[in-house]
Amino acid sequence: MQEINAEKAAYWLEKAKTSERGQRAYTYFNEGYNCSQAVAMAFSDMIDMDEALLLRAMSSFGGGMGRLREVCGAVSGMFFVAGAIYGYGEPGAAGQEEKAAHYARIQQLAEAYRDVNGSIVCRELLGLTKPGADQPTPEQRTAEYYKKRPCGQLCMLAATILEQYIEENKK
Repeated sequence: MQEINAEKAAYWLEKAKTSERGQRAYTYFNEGYNCSQAVAMAFSDMIDMDEALLLRAMSSFGGGMGRLREVCGAVSGMFFVAGAIYGYGEPGAAGQEEKAAHYARIQQLAEAYRDVNGSIVCRELLGLTKPGADQPTPEQRTAEYYKKRPCGQLCMLAATILEQYIEENKK
């Protein structure tokens, strides 16, 4: 894990308190959606996709991609929305410039998230030591589950970071 940038962490955590999209993502997670779905749904009004399809498309990315505990689902949701809004569609050489610009955007979003949390990897964020697959059956969403998991806050943070990026980079 990377060291947390205290100044940047304080900035983003303060922004998250008043972020409309961040609050939406937090609420969706606490309603039972996975982390990736929660972040994507916070921006569903900006994505030209049927809500049911959006939820199904994002369902694979919860738990760090199917509970493999790899890239955080909130981060995957943030990247998906960025792709839906800013992504490229030209293959090969025709899209090289757009591809490079988009990859730079994704790296910028990842870095902002990493500055606050030290990682974009689910198992590291949850303090799990075992790499690889977790049990495929998710835990029951109880009051105790929500108390011990930072996932709602991580969803709020990812959505806040993306919300500000969109505001600063209107198409």
